[in-house]
Amino acid sequence: MKNIAELAIIVPCFNEEEVLRSSIKTLSSELKKLVKNKTIKETSKIVLVNDGSTDSTWQIIEKAHQKDSRIKGISLSRNFGHQEALLAGLYNTEADIYITIDADLQDDVSVLSQMVENYYKGYDIVYGVRNKRDTDSYFKRTSALFFYKLMKWLGVELVSNHADFRLLSRRAVAAMSEFKEKNLFLRAIVPLVGFKSCNVYYNRKKREAGTTKYPFKKMLLFALRGISSFSAVPLHLITLFGILISFLSFLLMLWTVYGYFNGSTITGWASLMSVITFFSGITILFMGIIGEYIASIFVEVKNRPVYIIDQRLD
Repeated sequence: MKNIAELAIIVPCFNEEEVLRSSIKTLSSELKKLVKNKTIKETSKIVLVNDGSTDSTWQIIEKAHQKDSRIKGISLSRNFGHQEALLAGLYNTEADIYITIDADLQDDVSVLSQMVENYYKGYDIVYGVRNKRDTDSYFKRTSALFFYKLMKWLGVELVSNHADFRLLSRRAVAAMSEFKEKNLFLRAIVPLVGFKSCNVYYNRKKREAGTTKYPFKKMLLFALRGISSFSAVPLHLITLFGILISFLSFLLMLWTVYGYFNGSTITGWASLMSVITFFSGITILFMGIIGEYIASIFVEVKNRPVYIIDQRLD
């Protein structure tokens, strides 16, 4: 007979007052089903991580905890970010298995039982993967597809159409804690753990209430963080492109010298400005790419805490 595992459902929350009550009710119902079916221990819990919300998110968590002791709360001292809130929940909760899911519950909670069953089959990591992206806008679908293809080309291992809905065993979380970087991109860190993994597939729902916490600006910064944290390919491309430009410039210099001695040189403002503008743009672009890597190094060497806990409800 299998040993029944204790589950902790980790839910990062940032200004989720419009949807959080409904989310707590849904997750609590699913947790009770799993306990009733003896899939998980009765001591299993839901851990809501308040990521510096400025609305009534923490007050809702406190009231939920008073009504049901299986609902726990962690409140960070300020808004550290989604990935940091996930780690705060994972690293400060004792359990055998952990499932991370966003508070908007666009991810389907009905597959939680499948995730746990796969854990019992010997999988330390179970990824929740979307069947399709119909609920996303055309721009978000195409940009996400481009992002996954770009990351694959850059040599970064990602699970396509997977965000942060996943199951992790205790030893997988312990292994993750060995990764000390501050520029967190968990979608790439988790595959690096290397333990046995599988996928479960589900249909993503529309958000019931509230607004997305990942507008275009945050999505772009998140993508840049992922690239600069896990791939050195852009730096190598700069080197190769620099060699190519230098070679072409040398050929252009030879052509110019040849034209000068043959009396066929033509002094032109338009051609001169075109060349200057092109190379100036290339130079600024490359400086920007290098700057992203320097910024990552800047953050890492400071070794500041990834998150700071203000309050806990155990």
